Amino acid sequence: MRFISRNILTGLVTILPVALTLYLLYWLAVSAESVLGGMIQLVLPKPLYWPGMGLIAGVIVVFVVGLLMHAYVFQVLFARAEQILYHMPLIKSVYRAIRDFFNYFSPGSKKEFEQVVAVSIGDTGMQVIGFVTQAIPERLPEDFREPDSILVYLPMSYMIGGYAVLMPRSAVRPLKMNMEEAMRFTLTAGITGATTSSKDTVEAMKTSKSEDGNG
Repeated sequence: MRFISRNILTGLVTILPVALTLYLLYWLAVSAESVLGGMIQLVLPKPLYWPGMGLIAGVIVVFVVGLLMHAYVFQVLFARAEQILYHMPLIKSVYRAIRDFFNYFSPGSKKEFEQVVAVSIGDTGMQVIGFVTQAIPERLPEDFREPDSILVYLPMSYMIGGYAVLMPRSAVRPLKMNMEEAMRFTLTAGITGATTSSKDTVEAMKTSKSEDGNG
């Protein structure tokens, strides 16, 4: 029974991420087709409409919005619209949480969280993973500057949030991880493990099979 349950669990862990990702993409495609496709049919004669136009329109809308966000005028307008949402009860909390989560993976955030570091906690020997968000003292508040110090963001596991901590450079050391790997590793409390090479994966599979045989 242990052998059967272990393989069922392994199968679920393997299949579920793929299935959920495909379902999310399917849901986005169906939603775009349903909403934008219905709008297109209102202005386009029915014989000229064909399935998939709503999805194509959705991709075009997303691309155009991303393109417009490079313009200063649209950045200002969007920022003002966000300020309205930030002053609305309940909506501001939900929107801010969702906004912060997606900002982790945006191209602009990758530049800010460019360096992944290990942060030492005093003399305890403990270390946590962090992201250098500001290494230029002049960009920090005047009363918050310290000689040879940097601002590091420490994300929390299994929740959206974290701490921005000013600390000396001597307390951090660079890690050979990109932002996506480090964020995934931290948010899951290390359960997903760090990215491994194909050789390490093969060795892990061999070890698992040998343990199953001995069990």
